[in-house]
Amino acid sequence: MIKPDHILNYYFIGIGGIGMSALARYFKAKGKNVCGYDKTPSELTKTLEAEGIALNFEDEIEAIPEEILKDPENTLIVYTPAVPKDHKQFNHLRTEGFQIAKRAELLGMVTANKYCLAVAGTHGKTTTTAILGHLLKETGAKVTAFLGGISEDIQSNLIMQGDEVVVVEADEFDRSFLQLSPNLAAVTSMDADHLDIYGSKEELEKSFREFVARVPADGKLFIKHDLPLTGLKIGLNGEGDYSATNIKIEEGTYVFDLKTPSEIIQNLKFNLPGNHNLLNAITALGMAIEYGSPTKDLARALYSFKGVKRRFNYKIKTNNLVLIDDYAHHPTEISAVHQAVRAMYPEKTVLAVFQPHLFSRTRDFADEFAASLSQFDKVLLLDIYPAREMPIEGITSKWLLDKISNPNKALVEKKDLVSKIKEENSQVVVMMGAGDIGEQVETVKNSLLNEA
Repeated sequence: MIKPDHILNYYFIGIGGIGMSALARYFKAKGKNVCGYDKTPSELTKTLEAEGIALNFEDEIEAIPEEILKDPENTLIVYTPAVPKDHKQFNHLRTEGFQIAKRAELLGMVTANKYCLAVAGTHGKTTTTAILGHLLKETGAKVTAFLGGISEDIQSNLIMQGDEVVVVEADEFDRSFLQLSPNLAAVTSMDADHLDIYGSKEELEKSFREFVARVPADGKLFIKHDLPLTGLKIGLNGEGDYSATNIKIEEGTYVFDLKTPSEIIQNLKFNLPGNHNLLNAITALGMAIEYGSPTKDLARALYSFKGVKRRFNYKIKTNNLVLIDDYAHHPTEISAVHQAVRAMYPEKTVLAVFQPHLFSRTRDFADEFAASLSQFDKVLLLDIYPAREMPIEGITSKWLLDKISNPNKALVEKKDLVSKIKEENSQVVVMMGAGDIGEQVETVKNSLLNEA
């Protein structure tokens, strides 16, 4: 049985991943020797190196630090399911008898003996987890939170303010969340996704039910009001056990009252747009209240939350031009972004720039992608980002584009993206996707600002 506290050295293969980097930061803060490998440098790996974590980017055995190779007894190798089977470093360390754990297993070990709040869901879990971690931190809890995105408040995916309670994003990918043992849990959504792993929506839902079953009898489960699960229901306009009422939008900020099972908390303010984000906030508020956060401090804490990188992030926000960056990579998420944009800018022309993520997801949800994208005034499609997949014959962005009913649509290559966006001359531009489109956003922003 691996005991993380007794391990001296941690070597992360795939350290640039959002979940891996949070664990790497955690053990570095605990005084452990942390280093790792990733395939390519990124903004995240640069910040890890700046924090004193040694990284290498060549899959060669010689690149593994000497202190790792010479001390297998006191070293843990951590990896993700994305590591290819022919990875030289991974196979060498396994052959040499090193202790090895998947990221999800290690997260399960870290949280096992602590009071754990876990947020699951095919969409909404990252933002909800970030809001919840922020609420607990700002109301004085001794909290550690592992986030699936970079919080704008702390510019990190790790909150570390003590270890009495741990907040964790419960990832359904590869059934990772079944390693957790939450005292309080939430399920924000259960839409079909990751069908390359689950095969069917029924199998995905079965996995969520297994996760829910891990909540003990004296624990609590929070669910969006329309999900086929039993728990405290989250809703809008008075619907559910925890619900926003008297909802108004004032200068781009939600103002609402929160109905709980025992009281009404008045005049809460929340700065993220969209009904989906309001539901995320209510879920986080409910979990914080059930944990025991002082309700008198929650209004201040919620209002100060700045958001998560690539979750409806304003990159430009002027009267004449708005540029928004979002991680949306599923039809439901794209529709949620559309709802939020229309609520904020009902009179303005909106251009959607979308990079599909995975050939299999594009194939499985093509009609739904087409319908969600067709809602925008104009659509630009980049090539499919392959991530971990090989191409599938016939599944291309051109194939998807042909399904979009809106005639204001076009394919665009990365090299032409800036000029094409300028040519469209739209007042609101939304860039969406889970691939490397996020790396194009700064270039687009700087170019548009130079024009302004």
